[in-house]
Amino acid sequence: MLNYIIRRLIGAIPVILGVIAVVFILTTIVPGDPARIMVGQRGDPATIEKIRHEMGLDKPLAVQFVDFMKNALTMNLGKSYRNNMTVVQALLIRLPVTVKLAFASMVIAIIVGVPLGIISAVKQYSWFDYGAMFFAILGISAPVFWVALLSVVLFCVVLGWIPGTGTGNGEWIYYVLPSVVLGLRPGALIARLTRSSMLEIIRQDYIRTARAKGLAERVVIMKHALRNALIPVVTIIGIETAGLLSGVVVTEYIFSLPGIGRLSVEALINRDFPVIRGVVLFMAFLFVLANLIVDLSYPFFDPRIKYD
Repeated sequence: MLNYIIRRLIGAIPVILGVIAVVFILTTIVPGDPARIMVGQRGDPATIEKIRHEMGLDKPLAVQFVDFMKNALTMNLGKSYRNNMTVVQALLIRLPVTVKLAFASMVIAIIVGVPLGIISAVKQYSWFDYGAMFFAILGISAPVFWVALLSVVLFCVVLGWIPGTGTGNGEWIYYVLPSVVLGLRPGALIARLTRSSMLEIIRQDYIRTARAKGLAERVVIMKHALRNALIPVVTIIGIETAGLLSGVVVTEYIFSLPGIGRLSVEALINRDFPVIRGVVLFMAFLFVLANLIVDLSYPFFDPRIKYD
């Protein structure tokens, strides 16, 4: 397994380098001058040129790219144009909020999605199956921003049950509504994938053999069928978790949560190129790490899988 991990990490190097190159190119062609944004439209040309020189924006693009590549490989992502804070510090400050939100959302998605998928597969073509899959399709299809705005209006403005925006002093109540909104789509995906995977597994010969031996249906489903059916489910859980940890822009912005998603929006508005690059690299690293962890978890669910 150690050799497999080393090979995967080596294989991830070209991916990270490619992401670095693409991010640099995209941030250089984005309209807008960070120096002019900092001083405003009335700033004099001398001040703008001085700021551009301090930022290194007056260097040739090739020199900027080489410097950025060297710094990125040493985890020196530069400083924010807005507050002179290092990009790593900015990410670490915003990360706890995103981690709390992502963890709560994924827990809700798993708790709701997996049981719905199992029961729908066991009771295929029943009213429960039709109802569960209808809500799953609705959860996948409904735009996140629409669900978030509707939830704020209903539960915060009209009913006044829970706070609408912000994090307060870190109380869990502030994370309830955004976690439910954010967990809706992954929960729906997990439900549909669990159902389809379970339907495929429970029709296998070894499941029929287990039933023929007189095993209880609960044992057949939970012990023999579910474990093998969870492999594709674990894959989607890993990918969705990485996506949530990388910062969900719409949800954090609507609920005024100071996470990585909101940080990326603020960086885009202010053309804060170091922060934009840092956020994208952080997202790429999370997806590479999530895929590796998911692949390493497969033997736990299916002992036939080996990493020799």
